[in-house]
Amino acid sequence: MTKHLADPVPLPHGPALANRFALAPLTNTQSNPDGTLSDDEHDWLVARGRGGFGLTMTCAAYVSPAGQAWAGQLGISDDRHLPGLTRLADSLRATGTRSSVQLHHAGRRADPAVTGRPNVAPWAEAERDTAALSTAEVTGVVEDFVAAAVRAERAGFDGVEVHGAHGYLLGQFLDARHNHRDDGYGGSLDGRYRVLDEVLRGIREATGPDFQLGLRLTPEGNGITLPEGREIARRALASELLDYLDMSLWDVFMRPRVEGHEGLLIDHFVDLPRHGAALGVAGSVQSAADARWCLERGADLVTVGTGAILHHDFAARALADPDFVVRARPVPRDVLRAEFVGPAFVDYLAAGWDDLVA
Repeated sequence: MTKHLADPVPLPHGPALANRFALAPLTNTQSNPDGTLSDDEHDWLVARGRGGFGLTMTCAAYVSPAGQAWAGQLGISDDRHLPGLTRLADSLRATGTRSSVQLHHAGRRADPAVTGRPNVAPWAEAERDTAALSTAEVTGVVEDFVAAAVRAERAGFDGVEVHGAHGYLLGQFLDARHNHRDDGYGGSLDGRYRVLDEVLRGIREATGPDFQLGLRLTPEGNGITLPEGREIARRALASELLDYLDMSLWDVFMRPRVEGHEGLLIDHFVDLPRHGAALGVAGSVQSAADARWCLERGADLVTVGTGAILHHDFAARALADPDFVVRARPVPRDVLRAEFVGPAFVDYLAAGWDDLVA
């Protein structure tokens, strides 16, 4: 059956998405120092809801104080974060979008200068002043993810996305190069996958029947080979716990990094049995044609990052105009401000991307 960008997307739990566009969970450094929601972050996200995205996801929100990766990161680790999160969920619902909080723990990539705590990870790493989590502490991390999901549900979000990608804590457990734990949480893929499975099962058991659960994964890299990346994705889908799997491909058109694997990265995931879940792909979608190509290749959802920074209404524009392409870069600061990109976010973009901010 031919898929169209404007198609509603039914999910196993909760309401359908209005279309096949999702806002990527983008780091924007706009939260208050204590992790509470700021007006700029509220306005950035709500503008994307108004801009036609079927699913609007927050940035990575830390589930534990020790897991904060950068200053200005959104928090969901404490009830003090609830008023801002509730305000955001209410505002997003009013736009017609579905909403999700991305749940995150940075592990060895946390910033002790921000957290005031030593870093923790599945393994000890003296040069990074990182301590290995005890088995009891691993259980505590799982409980933190579950508690954060319950908090998101209390705030009124439609669901959460678990961040298992990009070498953050859950991805660190999946790292075959370094995770040689012998307590059942390391070594074989079964052991390395265990904590992720416990987080997903814990969230599903602790939340209601209409609460949506997503997962973001990396296809390869950070100690994950492409065959293992595919197997991790297969297991997550086969668990029947997920409403959607969000594959962060860096570039939807790229080939695997390691020679010997045929086709494009996307090809190694779109053929997996989905067990009712939707499969999303993310990376360098810059036009309506790019998004259609993702669907033609076999994806169900198209997750948009940079394009949604450049146009708060990327989704609405792409749905209305089959020839829509994002504006040329670099972009003046006042143009970004008109797209509800706050000053802290603009500064972050200017520091990290040479071609984005004029």
